[in-house]
Amino acid sequence: MAHDSSMLDGTIASIDAAVRSLGLEDDMRQVLVEPWREIQVGLPVRMDDGKVRVFHGYRSQHNAARGPYKGGIRYHPNADLDHTRALGMLMTWKTALADVPFGGAKGGVIVDPRKLSTSELNRLTRRYTMSMHHVLGVNRDIPAPDLGTNAQTMAWIMDAYGSIHGHTPGIVTGKPIELGGSLGRAEAPGRGAAVIGCRAIVDSGSTPGASTVAVQGFGAVGASAARTLFDDGAKIIAVSDVDGAILNTSGLDIPALERLVSEGGTVSDYADADALDNDALLLLDCDVLIPAAIEDVISVQNASDVRAGIIVEGANRPITSDADEILVEAGINIIPDILANAGGVVASYFEWAQNVQVFNWELERVNRELDKKMNEAYDVTKARADKNGSSMRKAAFDVAVSRVAETIKIRSYVG
Repeated sequence: MAHDSSMLDGTIASIDAAVRSLGLEDDMRQVLVEPWREIQVGLPVRMDDGKVRVFHGYRSQHNAARGPYKGGIRYHPNADLDHTRALGMLMTWKTALADVPFGGAKGGVIVDPRKLSTSELNRLTRRYTMSMHHVLGVNRDIPAPDLGTNAQTMAWIMDAYGSIHGHTPGIVTGKPIELGGSLGRAEAPGRGAAVIGCRAIVDSGSTPGASTVAVQGFGAVGASAARTLFDDGAKIIAVSDVDGAILNTSGLDIPALERLVSEGGTVSDYADADALDNDALLLLDCDVLIPAAIEDVISVQNASDVRAGIIVEGANRPITSDADEILVEAGINIIPDILANAGGVVASYFEWAQNVQVFNWELERVNRELDKKMNEAYDVTKARADKNGSSMRKAAFDVAVSRVAETIKIRSYVG
């Protein structure tokens, strides 16, 4: 193989494989692949120096057969329409596999948020919201944070949307607790990945306490996953962030590392570890590898050198489709993103439900319900994989696509 397919091509290939496996008609295949609505907007923003800069924003609403569109908003230089479209598709299958009453969507703005001031990001977010508010809604499309956005971004969206439609906390999830956010929502993507990782470890014949783990990306997802696995007894031997990676084969003190980062440090500032190249972390000899940063970090260029026995996709599509084939042939168990990182949208569902009911859950209930949902999704995927002798990714897409297709048939909206 000389190249890797794009995220969009790879996602469509997974859908096509499920369509063939399930024996669905070509008409249904077209409905499952094509987004229901896509919006592209120009976003003129006055910068701090007084000049006006026009950004490009998108919202791809892929499918709402099972409920309102659901998906984050990404601020990133590569967040173009194709990228946003692929992520929206992945959300459709993620919500279906997790069995929460949402469809799939994604938003994106082509921008490097690190190069904008807080006031510029505020103005950009409000402009995006004003350009998109007519296609958003508590029962229509509910955004959430993604790469480059956070709880503060959601607060700005909620405020801008509310200036038109009135106080509407359920319009976004992943927002500050003070504005109706849910306890445990910020940690949920990483916690969910850890829950799934533990299940895969046990199914491999081992235990978390006897396992070594490497985590690429010590952000919101990676740090939470590392902490949860650490608390379960796993030995976290390596972590990384955008500035570098560290390695200690005897195990890292994850709580101490979390405190260091919370105080403004980087993982490279951690004293009791050796410096490691970011790319080398992916190739470490470990039981579990969790790529929890960005997509396409494992490609045909490095897939043959990966030595982990289990890969838990904490990020969206960190493994290209071509690399996935290499890894599966090598006997590596890959827990796909639509299963492994579904914790965020599951907790978003809980937050949305709390907003609709105007009733707050305690953290213990959030975590208990999250663990239940993640385990149920793992069970149905593993059962399908065992029955068909397929990979976990193939099984996950089979389950998700079958659920969406069945809902489309019952609703009978294709005429």
